[in-house]
Amino acid sequence: MTAISSEHRRTASPNVRGIGDRLRWPLVAAVPVAFLGAVFAYPLVVMFARSFTDFVTPGESGLANYDWFLGTSSQMTILRRTVSSALLVTALCLFVGFPYAYLMTVVKTRWRMVMLGAVLMPFWTSLIVRTYSWMILLGDNGPVVNFLHDLGFTDVRLLGTTTAVVIGMTQVMLPFLVLPLYSQLVQIDRTLLRAAQIHGARPSTAFRTVYLPLAAPGITAGSTIVFILSLGFYFTPALLGSPQNSLLSQQIVEQVTRLLAFGRGGAMALVLLVITLILLAAGSLVTRRYRRALGAGSEVR
Repeated sequence: MTAISSEHRRTASPNVRGIGDRLRWPLVAAVPVAFLGAVFAYPLVVMFARSFTDFVTPGESGLANYDWFLGTSSQMTILRRTVSSALLVTALCLFVGFPYAYLMTVVKTRWRMVMLGAVLMPFWTSLIVRTYSWMILLGDNGPVVNFLHDLGFTDVRLLGTTTAVVIGMTQVMLPFLVLPLYSQLVQIDRTLLRAAQIHGARPSTAFRTVYLPLAAPGITAGSTIVFILSLGFYFTPALLGSPQNSLLSQQIVEQVTRLLAFGRGGAMALVLLVITLILLAAGSLVTRRYRRALGAGSEVR
């Protein structure tokens, strides 16, 4: 009897351990999931609910906040300006950041460390200091405007315009593209490019059909980070821009803090969230098709 029960314990113990392992990991994950739910999901739900229940004018109900936002031409202009500014900042960061990240993969270790330090340097400087520095540089009597005046552009004004906002945001967002892009490019085996050229491909063709598809995940990751952060950026547009060319983040702060219109602010934020998700899904689809077309289905010529 003792031998049977001992054998039974030995046989059942792996099953018990397996059940314990399966139960332990959900319990471990419950704490961070609960934290994320409390910090991110709960405010989102409250904002979504208030967009349907909190109204400025008595007697309004339902979709009144969304009707106000989507039916007001000035608000639609601000929404288009916000999306276009975010896309422009992303394009400029990619235009500057891709060659920079690519150069980091081909230089020697010493220069690579110098270039990496230059990328990380903005994180060691206060955002307030950097933004006020741009206010001085782009001011009406600043060095940039004076230089343009010397070139013959006499009627130039930068501070308080969308151009100044894009310049300031690009400088802030550039490291967020370079770092994930570099982490992807440094993993690409450059012998693949030489192999393509040995088989008759021109350098440009090898770069387009071999290197870019392999770099697409880094490009997508960096561009996504920059685009999302640019959509909700507030501090730099508030200082470098003006009320005449404000972005949606400034309007949301205006509705919530000064007008106490929480429902309208929630409606604006949720519309922006939906647009962001749609654009991200479209970008992900385009990236997958691009990699499939150039990476898997194209012939090296």
